[in-house]
Amino acid sequence: METPQHQEIILYLDNAREMLEVAQVMLANDFYPSAINRAYYAIFYAANALLVTNNMTQAKHSGVISVFRQHFVKTGLIDPEFSKIYGRAMEDRHESDYELESPISKEDAQENLNGAVKFVSEVERWLQQEKWI
Repeated sequence: METPQHQEIILYLDNAREMLEVAQVMLANDFYPSAINRAYYAIFYAANALLVTNNMTQAKHSGVISVFRQHFVKTGLIDPEFSKIYGRAMEDRHESDYELESPISKEDAQENLNGAVKFVSEVERWLQQEKWI
C-alpha cells in the first residue's frame, strides 16, 4: 500500500530525473548557466525525497541542505562526498543565476551535471535499500 510519504518521495524523484534530462539538453545546446541551474534542482529534489523519510521537509534551500547534512551525512547514512557535491552545486547555481558576468564554462556545467547524476543515483540507491521505493 502506498502511503502519502511514498507518493511524495516518488514525485520528488520524478522531478529530479526530469531536471537531469533538462540539464543534459541545456548542456548540449550550450546553455551552461541553465544546465547548472537544472542540475542543482535535480539535487534539491532528490534531497527533499530523503527528507520526506523523516518528516523533515523544509521550505528554504538553505534548510534542505542543512537538514540533509545534519540527518544524513553527519549520521553516516550518506557519504560526505555527496554533501560536497550538493554544496558545490548550490554555490555554482547561485553564481550562475545571480552574477550575470560570471564566466560559466562547458566544463563547469558538465561537472555539475555529473555530480547531480551521481547524487540522484545515490539517493535512489539509499531509498531502495531502506525500502522506501
